[in-house]
Amino acid sequence: TEHQHARYNPLRDDWVLVSAHRVKRPWQGQVEKPPPEDVPRWDPKNPLCPGATRANGEVNPQYEGTFVFPNDFPALQPDAPEPGDSDHPLFRAAAARGVCKVMCFHPWSDLTLPLMSLAEIRAVIDTWAELAAELGASYPWVQIFENKGAMMGCSNPHPHCQVWASSFLPNEAHLEDRTQRQHLTQHSVPMLLEYAEQEALRKERLVVENADWLVVVPYWATWPYQTLLLPRRHVCRLQDLREDERDSLASIMQRLLIKYDNLFEVSFPYSMGWHGAPTGPYLEEDCRHWQLHAHYYPPLLRSATVRKFMVGYEMLAQAQRDLTPEQAAERLRSLPEVHYKQRTK
Repeated sequence: TEHQHARYNPLRDDWVLVSAHRVKRPWQGQVEKPPPEDVPRWDPKNPLCPGATRANGEVNPQYEGTFVFPNDFPALQPDAPEPGDSDHPLFRAAAARGVCKVMCFHPWSDLTLPLMSLAEIRAVIDTWAELAAELGASYPWVQIFENKGAMMGCSNPHPHCQVWASSFLPNEAHLEDRTQRQHLTQHSVPMLLEYAEQEALRKERLVVENADWLVVVPYWATWPYQTLLLPRRHVCRLQDLREDERDSLASIMQRLLIKYDNLFEVSFPYSMGWHGAPTGPYLEEDCRHWQLHAHYYPPLLRSATVRKFMVGYEMLAQAQRDLTPEQAAERLRSLPEVHYKQRTK
Protein backbone atom coordinates (compact mmCIF):
# COMPACT_ATOMS: atom_id res chain seq x y z
CA THR A 1 0.00 0.00 0.00
CA GLU A 2 2.98 2.35 0.36
CA HIS A 3 5.28 1.35 -2.50
CA GLN A 4 4.64 1.67 -6.21
CA HIS A 5 4.58 -1.46 -8.34
CA ALA A 6 3.20 -2.64 -11.68
CA ARG A 7 0.45 -5.22 -12.14
CA TYR A 8 -0.24 -7.27 -15.25
CA ASN A 9 -3.67 -7.32 -16.89
CA PRO A 10 -3.98 -10.69 -18.70
CA LEU A 11 -7.28 -9.68 -20.30
CA ARG A 12 -5.69 -6.73 -22.12
CA ASP A 13 -2.09 -7.97 -22.17
CA ASP A 14 -0.80 -4.75 -20.65
CA TRP A 15 0.36 -3.30 -17.32
CA VAL A 16 -0.89 -0.73 -14.81
CA LEU A 17 1.30 1.28 -12.43
CA VAL A 18 -0.03 1.27 -8.85
CA SER A 19 1.12 4.29 -6.79
CA ALA A 20 -1.07 4.19 -3.71
CA HIS A 21 0.85 6.84 -1.79
CA ARG A 22 -0.12 9.49 -4.37
CA VAL A 23 -3.69 9.68 -3.08
CA LYS A 24 -2.31 11.59 -0.08
CA ARG A 25 -1.10 14.52 -2.20
CA PRO A 26 -3.04 17.81 -1.83
CA TRP A 27 -5.51 18.57 -4.62
CA GLN A 28 -5.75 22.04 -6.15
CA GLY A 29 -6.99 20.95 -9.55
CA GLN A 30 -10.40 20.88 -11.17
CA VAL A 31 -13.46 20.35 -8.99
CA GLU A 32 -16.54 18.91 -10.67
CA LYS A 33 -20.15 19.90 -10.14
CA PRO A 34 -22.14 17.17 -8.38
CA PRO A 35 -24.97 15.79 -10.53
CA PRO A 36 -28.31 17.56 -10.09
CA GLU A 37 -30.65 16.16 -7.45
CA ASP A 38 -33.76 17.87 -8.86
CA VAL A 39 -34.23 16.02 -12.15
CA PRO A 40 -37.94 16.25 -13.06
CA ARG A 41 -39.73 12.90 -13.30
CA TRP A 42 -41.24 13.90 -16.66
CA ASP A 43 -40.27 16.75 -18.95
CA PRO A 44 -41.99 17.24 -22.33
CA LYS A 45 -38.77 18.81 -23.64
CA ASN A 46 -36.69 15.75 -22.76
CA PRO A 47 -36.51 13.61 -25.94
CA LEU A 48 -36.24 10.37 -23.94
CA CYS A 49 -39.45 10.86 -21.95
CA PRO A 50 -42.73 9.11 -22.83
CA GLY A 51 -44.77 11.21 -25.24
CA ALA A 52 -41.89 13.60 -25.99
CA THR A 53 -40.85 14.57 -29.52
CA ARG A 54 -37.33 13.58 -30.55
CA ALA A 55 -34.94 15.52 -32.80
CA ASN A 56 -36.15 13.73 -35.92
CA GLY A 57 -39.76 14.68 -35.24
CA GLU A 58 -40.87 11.24 -34.03
CA VAL A 59 -43.05 11.12 -30.92
CA ASN A 60 -42.21 8.53 -28.25
CA PRO A 61 -45.01 6.20 -27.17
CA GLN A 62 -46.35 6.41 -23.63
CA TYR A 63 -44.08 3.55 -22.64
CA GLU A 64 -44.30 2.07 -19.13
CA GLY A 65 -41.25 -0.22 -19.05
CA THR A 66 -38.17 -0.33 -21.25
CA PHE A 67 -38.25 1.47 -24.61
CA VAL A 68 -35.88 0.86 -27.53
CA PHE A 69 -35.59 3.05 -30.61
CA PRO A 70 -33.03 3.75 -33.37
CA ASN A 71 -30.42 6.33 -32.39
CA ASP A 72 -31.30 9.61 -34.10
CA PHE A 73 -27.58 10.37 -34.51
CA PRO A 74 -26.03 6.93 -35.17
CA ALA A 75 -22.28 6.38 -35.28
CA LEU A 76 -22.88 3.34 -37.51
CA GLN A 77 -25.32 2.89 -40.37
CA PRO A 78 -26.14 -0.35 -42.22
CA ASP A 79 -25.71 1.04 -45.74
CA ALA A 80 -22.41 2.96 -45.48
CA PRO A 81 -20.38 2.75 -48.72
CA GLU A 82 -17.01 1.03 -49.09
CA PRO A 83 -14.06 3.37 -48.62
CA GLY A 84 -11.79 3.94 -51.58
CA ASP A 85 -8.70 1.83 -52.20
CA SER A 86 -5.53 2.91 -50.41
CA ASP A 87 -2.45 3.84 -52.37
CA HIS A 88 -0.09 3.21 -49.42
CA PRO A 89 -0.03 0.72 -46.49
CA LEU A 90 0.20 3.60 -43.99
CA PHE A 91 -3.15 4.96 -45.16
CA ARG A 92 -5.61 2.10 -44.79
CA ALA A 93 -9.38 2.24 -44.42
CA ALA A 94 -12.02 -0.44 -44.07
CA ALA A 95 -15.79 -0.62 -44.26
CA ALA A 96 -17.69 0.03 -41.03
CA ARG A 97 -21.41 -0.69 -40.98
CA GLY A 98 -23.88 -1.31 -38.22
CA VAL A 99 -26.93 -0.30 -36.23
CA CYS A 100 -27.17 1.99 -33.19
CA LYS A 101 -30.08 1.87 -30.77
CA VAL A 102 -31.02 3.73 -27.60
CA MET A 103 -32.70 1.88 -24.75
CA CYS A 104 -34.57 3.71 -21.99
CA PHE A 105 -34.59 1.76 -18.72
CA HIS A 106 -37.72 3.33 -17.23
CA PRO A 107 -40.28 6.04 -18.05
CA TRP A 108 -39.18 8.21 -15.09
CA SER A 109 -36.21 10.53 -15.58
CA ASP A 110 -35.38 10.73 -11.87
CA LEU A 111 -35.01 6.96 -11.35
CA THR A 112 -31.56 5.43 -11.89
CA LEU A 113 -30.84 1.68 -11.84
CA PRO A 114 -29.94 1.43 -8.11
CA LEU A 115 -33.29 3.03 -7.23
CA MET A 116 -35.35 0.72 -9.43
CA SER A 117 -37.08 -2.41 -8.16
CA LEU A 118 -35.59 -5.84 -8.84
CA ALA A 119 -38.43 -6.53 -11.31
CA GLU A 120 -37.61 -3.33 -13.20
CA ILE A 121 -33.90 -4.18 -13.32
CA ARG A 122 -34.77 -7.69 -14.50
CA ALA A 123 -36.78 -6.14 -17.34
CA VAL A 124 -33.68 -4.18 -18.36
CA ILE A 125 -31.61 -7.39 -18.37
CA ASP A 126 -34.21 -9.21 -20.46
CA THR A 127 -34.24 -6.39 -23.03
CA TRP A 128 -30.43 -6.43 -23.15
CA ALA A 129 -30.52 -10.17 -23.86
CA GLU A 130 -33.20 -9.74 -26.54
CA LEU A 131 -31.18 -7.05 -28.32
CA ALA A 132 -27.98 -9.08 -28.06
CA ALA A 133 -29.72 -12.06 -29.68
CA GLU A 134 -31.61 -10.05 -32.29
CA LEU A 135 -28.69 -7.94 -33.50
CA GLY A 136 -26.19 -10.74 -32.92
CA ALA A 137 -28.01 -12.92 -35.44
CA SER A 138 -26.26 -10.97 -38.19
CA TYR A 139 -23.64 -8.66 -36.63
CA PRO A 140 -20.30 -9.97 -35.25
CA TRP A 141 -20.31 -7.62 -32.26
CA VAL A 142 -23.11 -6.12 -30.17
CA GLN A 143 -21.86 -3.59 -27.65
CA ILE A 144 -24.28 -2.76 -24.82
CA PHE A 145 -23.00 0.19 -22.80
CA GLU A 146 -24.24 2.81 -20.34
CA ASN A 147 -22.63 6.21 -19.79
CA LYS A 148 -24.06 7.45 -16.50
CA GLY A 149 -23.62 11.07 -15.51
CA ALA A 150 -22.46 14.19 -17.32
CA MET A 151 -18.90 13.49 -16.13
CA MET A 152 -18.85 10.42 -18.38
CA GLY A 153 -20.29 12.20 -21.40
CA CYS A 154 -23.97 11.46 -20.84
CA SER A 155 -25.99 14.21 -22.52
CA ASN A 156 -29.34 13.30 -20.95
CA PRO A 157 -30.14 12.46 -17.29
CA HIS A 158 -32.95 10.05 -18.24
CA PRO A 159 -31.88 6.47 -17.34
CA HIS A 160 -30.79 4.85 -20.58
CA CYS A 161 -28.04 2.97 -22.39
CA GLN A 162 -26.95 2.44 -25.97
CA VAL A 163 -26.53 -0.65 -28.11
CA TRP A 164 -24.20 -0.53 -31.11
CA ALA A 165 -23.98 -3.53 -33.43
CA SER A 166 -21.01 -3.50 -35.82
CA SER A 167 -19.89 -5.38 -38.91
CA PHE A 168 -16.43 -5.77 -37.35
CA LEU A 169 -14.84 -6.72 -34.02
CA PRO A 170 -13.85 -3.49 -32.22
CA ASN A 171 -10.36 -3.15 -30.74
CA GLU A 172 -11.26 -4.21 -27.18
CA ALA A 173 -13.25 -7.21 -28.39
CA HIS A 174 -10.44 -8.27 -30.70
CA LEU A 175 -7.90 -7.97 -27.87
CA GLU A 176 -10.02 -9.92 -25.36
CA ASP A 177 -10.67 -12.59 -27.98
CA ARG A 178 -6.93 -13.11 -28.45
CA THR A 179 -5.97 -13.15 -24.76
CA GLN A 180 -8.81 -15.45 -23.70
CA ARG A 181 -8.10 -17.83 -26.57
CA GLN A 182 -4.42 -17.99 -25.60
CA HIS A 183 -5.27 -18.66 -21.96
CA LEU A 184 -7.62 -21.53 -22.79
CA THR A 185 -4.99 -23.05 -25.10
CA GLN A 186 -2.27 -22.82 -22.46
CA HIS A 187 -4.26 -23.65 -19.30
CA SER A 188 -7.32 -25.63 -20.53
CA VAL A 189 -9.74 -23.37 -18.61
CA PRO A 190 -11.41 -20.07 -19.61
CA MET A 191 -9.40 -17.18 -18.16
CA LEU A 192 -12.23 -15.34 -16.44
CA LEU A 193 -13.80 -18.52 -15.09
CA GLU A 194 -10.50 -19.36 -13.40
CA TYR A 195 -10.10 -15.75 -12.29
CA ALA A 196 -13.57 -15.69 -10.69
CA GLU A 197 -12.79 -18.89 -8.78
CA GLN A 198 -9.53 -17.41 -7.50
CA GLU A 199 -11.14 -14.14 -6.41
CA ALA A 200 -13.96 -16.02 -4.66
CA LEU A 201 -11.34 -17.89 -2.63
CA ARG A 202 -9.07 -14.94 -1.87
CA LYS A 203 -11.88 -12.43 -1.10
CA GLU A 204 -9.52 -9.45 -0.69
CA ARG A 205 -10.89 -7.73 -3.81
CA LEU A 206 -14.46 -9.02 -3.50
CA VAL A 207 -17.18 -6.36 -3.30
CA VAL A 208 -20.45 -8.35 -3.43
CA GLU A 209 -21.39 -11.93 -4.32
CA ASN A 210 -24.32 -14.31 -4.54
CA ALA A 211 -24.86 -17.88 -5.70
CA ASP A 212 -24.43 -17.05 -9.41
CA TRP A 213 -22.32 -13.88 -9.58
CA LEU A 214 -19.50 -11.98 -7.99
CA VAL A 215 -18.22 -8.41 -8.32
CA VAL A 216 -14.57 -7.62 -7.71
CA VAL A 217 -12.23 -4.70 -8.06
CA PRO A 218 -9.93 -6.52 -10.48
CA TYR A 219 -6.31 -7.08 -9.49
CA TRP A 220 -5.31 -5.02 -12.55
CA ALA A 221 -7.93 -2.26 -12.16
CA THR A 222 -7.10 1.07 -13.79
CA TRP A 223 -9.90 3.36 -12.61
CA PRO A 224 -10.11 4.03 -8.83
CA TYR A 225 -13.31 2.10 -8.10
CA GLN A 226 -13.43 0.00 -11.26
CA THR A 227 -15.27 -3.30 -10.90
CA LEU A 228 -15.69 -6.50 -12.88
CA LEU A 229 -18.99 -8.42 -12.78
CA LEU A 230 -18.54 -12.15 -13.40
CA PRO A 231 -20.77 -15.24 -13.51
CA ARG A 232 -19.65 -18.26 -11.48
CA ARG A 233 -20.44 -20.77 -14.22
CA HIS A 234 -19.14 -20.80 -17.77
CA VAL A 235 -21.43 -18.54 -19.84
CA CYS A 236 -20.42 -17.19 -23.23
CA ARG A 237 -23.16 -14.65 -23.98
CA LEU A 238 -25.75 -12.57 -22.18
CA GLN A 239 -28.60 -14.30 -23.98
CA ASP A 240 -27.36 -17.66 -22.60
CA LEU A 241 -28.27 -16.78 -19.00
CA ARG A 242 -30.91 -18.90 -17.27
CA GLU A 243 -34.00 -17.37 -15.69
CA ASP A 244 -32.63 -17.71 -12.16
CA GLU A 245 -29.29 -16.20 -13.22
CA ARG A 246 -31.09 -13.17 -14.62
CA ASP A 247 -32.90 -12.72 -11.30
CA SER A 248 -29.66 -12.97 -9.32
CA LEU A 249 -27.97 -10.61 -11.80
CA ALA A 250 -30.64 -7.99 -11.11
CA SER A 251 -29.97 -8.39 -7.39
CA ILE A 252 -26.20 -8.11 -7.57
CA MET A 253 -26.36 -5.14 -9.95
CA GLN A 254 -28.66 -3.34 -7.53
CA ARG A 255 -26.35 -4.07 -4.59
CA LEU A 256 -23.26 -2.87 -6.44
CA LEU A 257 -24.87 0.31 -7.74
CA ILE A 258 -26.28 1.18 -4.30
CA LYS A 259 -22.76 0.88 -2.89
CA TYR A 260 -21.46 3.11 -5.68
CA ASP A 261 -24.04 5.81 -4.87
CA ASN A 262 -23.36 5.45 -1.14
CA LEU A 263 -19.60 5.91 -1.53
CA PHE A 264 -19.84 9.70 -1.89
CA GLU A 265 -23.63 9.99 -1.44
CA VAL A 266 -24.14 11.07 -5.00
CA SER A 267 -25.57 9.52 -8.17
CA PHE A 268 -22.32 7.79 -9.04
CA PRO A 269 -21.06 8.35 -12.61
CA TYR A 270 -19.55 5.52 -14.63
CA SER A 271 -19.25 3.93 -18.03
CA MET A 272 -20.17 0.26 -18.09
CA GLY A 273 -20.59 -2.36 -20.76
CA TRP A 274 -21.04 -6.06 -21.45
CA HIS A 275 -18.45 -8.25 -23.17
CA GLY A 276 -19.28 -11.73 -24.39
CA ALA A 277 -18.44 -14.06 -27.22
CA PRO A 278 -18.77 -12.55 -30.71
CA THR A 279 -21.92 -13.26 -32.67
CA GLY A 280 -23.01 -13.25 -36.31
CA PRO A 281 -20.63 -15.58 -38.18
CA TYR A 282 -18.95 -16.50 -34.86
CA LEU A 283 -22.11 -18.26 -33.68
CA GLU A 284 -20.97 -21.27 -35.72
CA GLU A 285 -17.43 -21.21 -34.29
CA ASP A 286 -15.93 -22.55 -31.07
CA CYS A 287 -16.01 -19.66 -28.59
CA ARG A 288 -15.41 -21.63 -25.38
CA HIS A 289 -12.50 -19.34 -24.51
CA TRP A 290 -14.97 -16.50 -23.88
CA GLN A 291 -16.59 -15.79 -20.52
CA LEU A 292 -19.39 -13.26 -20.21
CA HIS A 293 -18.53 -10.24 -18.06
CA ALA A 294 -19.36 -6.58 -17.46
CA HIS A 295 -16.88 -3.76 -16.87
CA TYR A 296 -17.70 -0.73 -14.70
CA TYR A 297 -15.38 2.27 -15.07
CA PRO A 298 -16.20 5.09 -12.59
CA PRO A 299 -14.00 8.24 -12.66
CA LEU A 300 -14.42 9.50 -9.07
CA LEU A 301 -11.35 9.20 -6.84
CA ARG A 302 -11.43 11.33 -3.68
CA SER A 303 -14.97 12.69 -3.45
CA ALA A 304 -18.08 13.46 -5.46
CA THR A 305 -16.24 16.42 -7.00
CA VAL A 306 -12.66 15.14 -7.55
CA ARG A 307 -12.09 12.72 -10.39
CA LYS A 308 -9.21 10.66 -11.71
CA PHE A 309 -7.86 12.09 -14.95
CA MET A 310 -6.32 9.76 -17.53
CA VAL A 311 -3.81 12.20 -18.96
CA GLY A 312 -0.07 12.73 -19.28
CA TYR A 313 1.65 9.53 -18.18
CA GLU A 314 -1.51 7.48 -18.74
CA MET A 315 -1.86 8.67 -22.33
CA LEU A 316 1.83 8.62 -23.20
CA ALA A 317 3.21 5.69 -21.18
CA GLN A 318 0.78 3.35 -19.36
CA ALA A 319 -2.21 3.33 -17.02
CA GLN A 320 -1.60 4.47 -13.42
CA ARG A 321 -3.81 4.40 -10.32
CA ASP A 322 -3.63 6.21 -6.96
CA LEU A 323 -4.88 3.54 -4.53
CA THR A 324 -4.62 -0.21 -4.54
CA PRO A 325 -7.48 -2.37 -5.82
CA GLU A 326 -7.59 -3.99 -2.36
CA GLN A 327 -8.13 -0.61 -0.70
CA ALA A 328 -10.89 0.26 -3.17
CA ALA A 329 -12.60 -3.12 -2.69
CA GLU A 330 -12.49 -2.86 1.09
CA ARG A 331 -14.07 0.58 1.00
CA LEU A 332 -16.85 -0.51 -1.36
CA ARG A 333 -17.42 -3.77 0.54
CA SER A 334 -17.92 -1.96 3.84
CA LEU A 335 -20.61 0.38 2.50
CA PRO A 336 -24.28 -0.24 3.41
CA GLU A 337 -26.63 -1.82 0.88
CA VAL A 338 -29.50 0.53 1.64
CA HIS A 339 -29.42 3.55 -0.66
CA TYR A 340 -28.58 6.81 1.08
CA LYS A 341 -31.77 8.37 -0.29
CA GLN A 342 -33.88 5.60 1.24
CA ARG A 343 -32.41 5.50 4.74
CA THR A 344 -34.57 6.36 7.70
CA LYS A 345 -33.54 9.78 8.94
